Amino acid sequence: MTGRFVHRINVALERYLPEQRLFLRSEQATRFVRISPLAQMVGFAGSAAMVAWAMIATALILMDGVGASSLRELAKREQALYQTWLDDVTAERDAYALEVRAAQDRFNVAMAEVSKMQSELLASEERRRELETGIGVIQSTLRKTLSERDRLRETAAELEARLDGATPETTDGLHRADMEATLAFLSDALNLAVTERETMAADASAAYELAEALAYEHELLRERNDRIFSSLEEALSVSIAPLDKMFRSAGLSTDDLIDKVRRGYSGTGGPLTAVAVSSKGNAEASAEELRAQAVLSRLDDINLYRIAAEKLPFAQPLRSAYRFTSPFGMRRHPTSGTYRMHEGVDFASGHGTPIYATADGIVEKAGWVSGYGRMIRIRHEFGLETRYAHLSSIRVKVGQRVSRGDRIGDMGNSGRSTGTHLHYEVRVDGKPVNPMTYIKAARNVF
Repeated sequence: MTGRFVHRINVALERYLPEQRLFLRSEQATRFVRISPLAQMVGFAGSAAMVAWAMIATALILMDGVGASSLRELAKREQALYQTWLDDVTAERDAYALEVRAAQDRFNVAMAEVSKMQSELLASEERRRELETGIGVIQSTLRKTLSERDRLRETAAELEARLDGATPETTDGLHRADMEATLAFLSDALNLAVTERETMAADASAAYELAEALAYEHELLRERNDRIFSSLEEALSVSIAPLDKMFRSAGLSTDDLIDKVRRGYSGTGGPLTAVAVSSKGNAEASAEELRAQAVLSRLDDINLYRIAAEKLPFAQPLRSAYRFTSPFGMRRHPTSGTYRMHEGVDFASGHGTPIYATADGIVEKAGWVSGYGRMIRIRHEFGLETRYAHLSSIRVKVGQRVSRGDRIGDMGNSGRSTGTHLHYEVRVDGKPVNPMTYIKAARNVF
């Protein structure tokens, strides 16, 4: 049955592929091999299949080479873009640091000016009080002199009337010479009183002019203080605004955060002391003193912001060029193939790339953890912790206190990992959150 079927195929193909004979000669005899149409078709099909396979394989190899070249070029472009961004961020950070230092210098100069002006203001207030006291004494003396002058005038008028109307019979022993002497004495006293009154009036006028000059000087000092305080308040607002925006972008309440830092750092002392209180004896502080205390309070807020920023993971764990390979959230597991929650972010770079702490804290774990490989867990304040996994080496110990920017390990491929990378996590009260929220929030500040 099979031979008949093969014969039919050969007959059908013989029209297109006639039977061929291959002769093989030797010294003893001549032999030939028949190549049937079916065998020819099988040979042609096999040859075509081999050629097609070779063409496909060559195309695949070429496509893979082109794709790898494109990936390398893309990686180089991404690395160049990242380096450019890193240079820009570094320049912005340096510029911000210069602005902060300049603002601090301006504040120190302004505080020195405020202290100097406050001393001058207190001295002018004391001089004004002394002048007011002197003017009061002069006015009292002048009123007393005017009263005495009026009394003397009345006495002189009475004596003149008695002298004019007196006769030898009615004088009762009063001698006219004595009365004239008394009248001359009263006239001299009256003239002296008038002279003293004019002198006191001139002194009072000079005192009023001096008081007006002191009041004008006081107004100039007040306007100068207002300009200085306005500059300080504006500089503080400009300094606090990016820090406040950074914390709010990370989803943090700045009021609660600053209160926690203030409770944890409640010691007093140092340069942040209140401006000297006026010696006028008043219980209430002046407007300038209240504004100075408000400026000092804002400076204290900046210091609290700085402490909070160092305690929270706003920094990046890598300073070298890297490739962002996996985000936070649900993803397909690279080894099992199932969809699982990825509780951190992955950064790929060269083997041994330095890993840095992103905030101040205490090392709670530094060793091998199933799945994580070599892993470091750091506990920070405010209920936060960070994890650094798949490391090739660990450079810290359990219980060690680290600061932001300290080198804690090297990138590797330990644990369940498909290649060299860093798995970085941030947890708040034990719950994982997206680390990029903190990193992106700090890009315009650090």
